[in-house]
Amino acid sequence: MSSAQDSSAQDSPAQNSPIYEPDNVFAKILRGEIPAQTVYEDEHTLAFMDVMPQGDGHTLVIPKAPARGLLDADPASLAAVMATVQRVAGAVKTAFAADGLTVFQYNEPAGGQTVFHLHVHILPRFDGVALQRHTGGMADQSVLKDHAARIRAALDAG
Repeated sequence: MSSAQDSSAQDSPAQNSPIYEPDNVFAKILRGEIPAQTVYEDEHTLAFMDVMPQGDGHTLVIPKAPARGLLDADPASLAAVMATVQRVAGAVKTAFAADGLTVFQYNEPAGGQTVFHLHVHILPRFDGVALQRHTGGMADQSVLKDHAARIRAALDAG
C-alpha cells in the first residue's frame, strides 16, 4: 500500500469518530429494554415514533446494526435504512395528509446529534406551518400510539 493510501485510510472519518456506546437509548429500544411505538420493522431496521416530536407523525428510522452516525454505518446497513426511510416516509405523508416531508439526520454534537445511534427523522409538513423545535417535553403515549397505528395502516394499504 502506498503512503498516500496509508494516509487516507488513517484519516478516514469513520476511523477517527468517537466510539459507539451500546447503552444509548435507541440500542436499549432495540434490545427491548425501553418501549417504543413501532411503526415498521424488518431484519435490518426499526421505525418508531419520536417521544419528543417536533410535530404530529414525527417518526425515526434506525439501523439494527450499531452505528454512531452516518460516517460509521456499514454501506449495506445505510442502504437498508434509506430504503426504510423511503417506505415509511410515504406512509407518514399519506397517514397525515401532509403537503410535504422533511427528512433529516444529525451527526455528532456539533451537528446537533443528541442520541448517538444513527437515526433519520421523518416529519410530515404542511403548507404555511413552520417547523417546530424540539421542546424537550415527552409526548403523550396514547397520542403516539394513535399516530403509529395511522402510519402502520398507511403502510398496510400500500
